[in-house]
Amino acid sequence: MTSVAGRKRAMRARLTGEREGLGGPARAAADAAIETRLMGLPELAHAEVILTYLDMGSEVRTRGIIQAAWDAGKDVALPRCAPASREMRWYRVTSLEGLVRSPFGVEEPVPRAECEQPLCGMGRMLALVPGLAFDVAGYRLGYGGGFYDRFLATFTGVSVGLCREAQLSADLRAEGVVAAHDLPVRMVVTERRVIVA
Repeated sequence: MTSVAGRKRAMRARLTGEREGLGGPARAAADAAIETRLMGLPELAHAEVILTYLDMGSEVRTRGIIQAAWDAGKDVALPRCAPASREMRWYRVTSLEGLVRSPFGVEEPVPRAECEQPLCGMGRMLALVPGLAFDVAGYRLGYGGGFYDRFLATFTGVSVGLCREAQLSADLRAEGVVAAHDLPVRMVVTERRVIVA
């Protein structure tokens, strides 16, 4: 019998290929619609701090969302990953200039103590969560590092998965790729709908 880890590896390989195969124009159109739906959410309007990943490759783009959040007067924080502890620390940014590339190839903020964003007692927060797939219950298939699983375990704000419809699953648990430590996000936003999990 194939383990959860084995099924996750196989599904990651398949979904990565499918996502790359969508093509630039199709991804761009879907991402623009996702951004529009996200920016219309009252949860985002009420948030004071936006914790977000910075897109790379064929991920749902977040750069326009980041700029819109700045334009709305919100604080924006990007994560910096600590591989040894599998934890992320968040740092407020006012520009996407001066980021540094991590060993994973992700652009990260420079870890300045005065810019570190505490995750409690600092206003209403909304976190944008990446993934290769989400389902209608909010579960996600990530990239295998475990960073967001640890983050979601203690995050008390609103967590939102960004997902194109092409990679939205009906039930990742039924597909056998959800482990006991995997936690759902509160909402999933696609180009067609907003799903409250």
